[in-house]
Amino acid sequence: MVGQPRAAREAVNQLWRYWANRPGVVPVFVAPYISPETAEICKQDSTSYVDLAGNCRLVFDNVFVERQGMPNPFSEKRALRSLYSPKSSRILRVLLANPGIAWKVQDLAREADVSLGLVANMKKRLEDQEWIQKTEMGLKLRAPEKLLSGWAQNYSFRKNTVREFFSLKAVADLEADLANACVENNLRYALTGFSASARLAPAVRSPRMMSYVEKISEKFTLSLGLKEVTSGANVTLLEPYDAGVFYGSKEIDGIIVASPVQVYLDLRGVRGRGEEGAAKLLDEVIRPQW
Repeated sequence: MVGQPRAAREAVNQLWRYWANRPGVVPVFVAPYISPETAEICKQDSTSYVDLAGNCRLVFDNVFVERQGMPNPFSEKRALRSLYSPKSSRILRVLLANPGIAWKVQDLAREADVSLGLVANMKKRLEDQEWIQKTEMGLKLRAPEKLLSGWAQNYSFRKNTVREFFSLKAVADLEADLANACVENNLRYALTGFSASARLAPAVRSPRMMSYVEKISEKFTLSLGLKEVTSGANVTLLEPYDAGVFYGSKEIDGIIVASPVQVYLDLRGVRGRGEEGAAKLLDEVIRPQW
């Protein structure tokens, strides 16, 4: 066990049940790594803890020893890749876009367009992190901000195929031309980055267009008058790493915009005040839905 919140909570409860029969013993929770969330669980239940990374909080008699902030040397990179893989992230998008809904496993699989087996696997992983909870009505999001934060730390818009271009046109004209061209060519698209945040939560002006386009061909880019460049670009087109990026997109003033969650994830990786734009989007659009 690596000290996931749900497992830790169960272990702490078990420790105190043992303590009832041995009141002279000091219960100490030990795990390879104890995250800040798990440490808080131990602290709330007055339980001492130690991990193999060097984090600890020992409180008994006149003793108080605390050490925090040591990184996880047993990082489960494979598990993280699985949690945030293209198909798995479809489930995350559905949960975050519909925070008030309790999902049956079959309904969640259908909405996310993934297998029942993947939903069952993700259900266990998300419950272990205490990000979702099981209710009589179905699975429900429990800690949306923690889920989004964890995903954001393991996400980069460069998962997509990134193409950089230059155009002399104004951003507004470029966005309108792109929308028209995609409709004419029957291509799915969705503005993201500052192009989307300007319509969702205006905060930062940017002379740069950013958009997902289902399939980017030379014929398509030439029709828009775009010149591919290695520097000085003012147009970024993203060929999606997975169709899930289009989930929750909506039309605003005649142009399709990616979901607030997708835009937030992409903005965090954009240089030049991208994190500022993401923070405003989180405060004004995403959090109020939770």
